[in-house]
Amino acid sequence: MENKQRYEYFAQKYGTITVEGDKTEIRVPVGMDKNKAMGMQGKPRELKKTILRLAAYLACERKLLAAAFLCILIHTLSTLSASYLLRPIINTFIYYAPGKEELAQRLQGLFWALLLLGLLYLVSGATQWVQQRVMLNVSQRTLKHLRQDLYEKIQTLPMSYFDNNSTGDTMSRFTNDVDVVGEMLNTTLIQLISGVITVSGTVILMLMTNWILGLITIIVTPLLVAISKTIVKKGRSAYARQQQVLGMLNGFAEEMISGQKVVKVFNHEETAVEEFTYLNDEMKKTQIRSQFQSSLMGPITHQLCNVVYAVTACAGGILVVKRGFDIGGLTISLNYTRQFNRPINEISMQMNTVFAALAGAERVFEVLEKEPERRGENLLKPERIKGHIEMNHVDFGYVPERTVLHDITLYAKPGQKVAFVGSTGAGKTTITNLLPAFYELQAGEIKIDGIPIEKLDKKVLRQNIAMVLQDTHLFTGTVRENIRYGRLDATDEEVEQAAKAASAHSFIIHLQKGYDTLLENDGAGLSQGQRQLLNIARAAVSKAPILVLDEATSSVDTRTEKYIEKGMDTLMKDRTTLVIAHRLSTVRRANVIMVLEEGRIVERGNHEELLELNGRYAKLCHKMEELD
Repeated sequence: MENKQRYEYFAQKYGTITVEGDKTEIRVPVGMDKNKAMGMQGKPRELKKTILRLAAYLACERKLLAAAFLCILIHTLSTLSASYLLRPIINTFIYYAPGKEELAQRLQGLFWALLLLGLLYLVSGATQWVQQRVMLNVSQRTLKHLRQDLYEKIQTLPMSYFDNNSTGDTMSRFTNDVDVVGEMLNTTLIQLISGVITVSGTVILMLMTNWILGLITIIVTPLLVAISKTIVKKGRSAYARQQQVLGMLNGFAEEMISGQKVVKVFNHEETAVEEFTYLNDEMKKTQIRSQFQSSLMGPITHQLCNVVYAVTACAGGILVVKRGFDIGGLTISLNYTRQFNRPINEISMQMNTVFAALAGAERVFEVLEKEPERRGENLLKPERIKGHIEMNHVDFGYVPERTVLHDITLYAKPGQKVAFVGSTGAGKTTITNLLPAFYELQAGEIKIDGIPIEKLDKKVLRQNIAMVLQDTHLFTGTVRENIRYGRLDATDEEVEQAAKAASAHSFIIHLQKGYDTLLENDGAGLSQGQRQLLNIARAAVSKAPILVLDEATSSVDTRTEKYIEKGMDTLMKDRTTLVIAHRLSTVRRANVIMVLEEGRIVERGNHEELLELNGRYAKLCHKMEELD
């Protein structure tokens, strides 16, 4: 592939940001929402709303904020006062024609003046240290509150949110977005407040000392701010491009490393290296540009400050010669010129951090504003659920414009095993996802023990449904803790009984520490079949009257499946069981078999009845026999 073609291919795949002057053109990757791509620039879309929302969190720490503000005020005033004290020190004790009779008296006065000056600087340093400690508490307490609200909100969101948002994007709100808010609260907020107070106090003292020199500084400084703003704007565009390429590079590296087995199986190492080389080269170019533009900020700003300082010094020198302006006044005027420019430069340089933090906060608040699962009012909490299931004329679609289930009607009672068969995408898993009320129906109703599920408390509903999913998931913890996750009050004996029922006990006792073996990285040390057995044991330890098995034995061999079925027979004895399976041995033992096609139940009956029909089920059975 030629360089130009390769660039166009990768640019289309990963997206680009082209910066020309003050304009930034975003080429969005295929399939990516442009609003999400705009978020990469680090600019909040609703600035006022985000600031007010963040201020509400800070208001919870109003006492600490008041203490920090008081420290900032004392620090700034003591610093400005110390600077102003230089005027009488210079005029009274330094700039004079010494006489023998006055020397000792002047030295003593200078000593006490310097002692007062040192005391002011001591107060300034102490209050600065206190304000930093207080703001550190404010920021961390605020971040803790923010993270807590975010995590609690995640627990209330419907499954549709997780269907439409990647895990990586959700995790970045906990890490990257919260971190940039913390960076702003730790340092930037202090600098902004201190800068505003310093500028205000400096303006007053400059005009009090000499209004001519004060006006020169005040008039020339906006030019400095305008130039700095232009530099910052260009630097921000380059930085946005750098961050986007960095995200693409990290994402690509993570994807390729985690999928290394697939890369090697299909012999795509060279292609992977080629793509990484392209992204790595883009990263180099964007970093050079962004770092160069960022490095210009300091020298240019410094030289502009020197220009303002030189103009003020020249005007002050003329005033000393022509109008008898005192040397002490000139000294502190020049000092104030430096102090006036410094906070303005700091404020302009911190604006990138502020906007990045507000953009991060806005992403967090977007999640917090999501509609939670509907809980309803006056929900029922029956003490015992038997497990009678009814689905009456149920229609459902993950998106309103596309219905995937049509007129689903079925009935299941305790002790009954209902199996669902059909081709991939027929809607089998969707039916089982509706039972715990993960999604809302478009039409029809689902009842458990004669009660519509929307009138049941969701916690009670889900406590009475045990599910074994096709995708296994094990938490970091011991084998015993992972099985007990199905019912936290289960005893060790009940845990082991559940493991035996799932045929997991035999391999568990051969692990290094048996049931106390620590599992990490989703049970990386276990085979796929062993992980699934632990998931089945987790469901077995639950006392839920309804059991859902979604391809629960697809990851185990036929011999192990026979052992599991024996244990499951005991487990399912008084439970209502819904089973999705492709293996004939699992399906034929069901009391009722539902055959689905394109979201509709096209056949129903037991194994023998459906074979006699010689319809869709009979054809599926022939395929299952070939697979078995």
